[in-house]
Amino acid sequence: MQAGPIRIPTVSNDTDWDFCFHLSQQTRILAHQQTDELYPATGSGESEEDTKAKEEKTTDCMSPPKERLAQSQKKIAQLIKGKMNTQANKELIRCAILSRIIFGEEHWKCAQALACLAYGYLTLRGLPAQAKKHAESAKNTLLTWKGKTTSDKERKEILEALVMLYYTLGVAWLLQNHGREAYFNLQKAERNMMELKELYRRGVCGLQVSEKDLTIALGRASLAIHRLNLALAYFEKAIGNVIAAKGDRTLDLVSLYQEIAQMEQLRRNHDQAIQYLQQAHSICVSLFTEVSPQTAEASALLAKAYAMSGEIQHKDAVEIYFIKSISAYQTTLGPEDCETLTTIEEFCKWLVQNGEKREAYRLLKASLKSQMISYGDCSERMAETFYNMGRICFAKGELRKAIQLLRKILSFLQDPPPAKRLLLT
Repeated sequence: MQAGPIRIPTVSNDTDWDFCFHLSQQTRILAHQQTDELYPATGSGESEEDTKAKEEKTTDCMSPPKERLAQSQKKIAQLIKGKMNTQANKELIRCAILSRIIFGEEHWKCAQALACLAYGYLTLRGLPAQAKKHAESAKNTLLTWKGKTTSDKERKEILEALVMLYYTLGVAWLLQNHGREAYFNLQKAERNMMELKELYRRGVCGLQVSEKDLTIALGRASLAIHRLNLALAYFEKAIGNVIAAKGDRTLDLVSLYQEIAQMEQLRRNHDQAIQYLQQAHSICVSLFTEVSPQTAEASALLAKAYAMSGEIQHKDAVEIYFIKSISAYQTTLGPEDCETLTTIEEFCKWLVQNGEKREAYRLLKASLKSQMISYGDCSERMAETFYNMGRICFAKGELRKAIQLLRKILSFLQDPPPAKRLLLT
C-alpha cells in the first residue's frame, strides 16, 4: 500500500455526508430538485430511468434518520457481497453519522456504529490508521457508558462491538509492526469473545469478527512477539476449527498450512514444515489443477522448504518442485510476470549453491529478455541478474565473460541512456 496523507472522513472534511448535519440546507436543495422534476426543461433528453433515480434519491433524503439508518445497514451487506468495498465503507460512514444524530455521541449505539466503521476501514479498505482512530473513539464511549442495558440483546450487541473494536485495534497495530500492542488488544477481544459465546450460542454474521479470524490474528501477534509455541497453538486451533466447519479440502486451509509451516521452519522443524506445505499443495492441485498460479505458488514454497532442510535426499525434490512452479507460472501468468522471474532467480541461487552453475547461468540468460520487458533494461533487477551471471562466470574461471557482464552494469551507472536517467535518481 502506498504511503500517503491519512484522511479521516469527518463532518468537516467529507462533503459527501455534510447533508446529515445541515438538514435545513438539504431541504432547500431538495425543494429545488422537486421543482425541477415537476417542471423539467424542454428538450432535456432525460430518460425515464434518470427520472426514477432522482425520485428515489429525493425519497431517501426526505426519509427520517432512523429509516435512512436501517436502509444503509441493509445496503452495506449487499455492497460487500458485490465486492464494492469503497461504497460499503461510505455507507458505514453514513451509519456512524446517522447514529450520532439519532442517539447522541455518548450512546453505545453510536459507539457500535464507530466500531463497525473502524472494522470496515481495516477489512474493506486496508487502512489501519483510520481504523485505529475510529476504534479508539468507540472504545472510549463504550467503556464510559453509564446507561443501563435493558436486555440481554443489548448486552450481546455491546460485547460484539467490543470484540470488533479490540480485534480492529489488534490487527491495525500488527499491520504497523507493533506486536506487543497487537497481542494486548487481541487478548481483550478473546476475553470478550468468550463472554459473548456464553450468551450468544448461535453464529454471528455480517461484519462481526469470526472466532477463526480472531484465532489467526492471535497466532500472528504471538509470532510477532517471538512466542512461537503460543503462535503454533493458535494456528493449530484455527486449522482444527476450519476442518470441523468446512472439511479438510477447503481453500481456507492453504494459507493456514503455509503460515504454520513458516513457524515450524523458525523452530527448525523442517520435516513438519514440509508436511504442512505438502497438504497445502495437495489442496491447490485438487481445487485448481497442477497448472495454476495457486499451485505454482504452493510448489515454490514446497521447493524452498525442501531446500531449507539442507538434507541431501531432498535435492531432487527441490529441483522437481521449482521446475513445476516455473512451468505453471509461465503457462498461466506468462514468462514476463514478476512471480515467474522471481521463482527463476530463487531456483538459480539454489543451483549455484549446489554447484550447478552452468544450468543457473543458462536460466538467467534465457530470462534476460523477459526481465527487460518487465523491468526495463536499466532496472535494479537487470543489474542484479548481470551481477549474478558475472559471479557465476568468475566461479567457473571465465574471467573475460565475467568482466564483460560487470562492465555492462558499470557503464550504465556511469552513463545511462538519456531517456532512462530519471530511473536512477
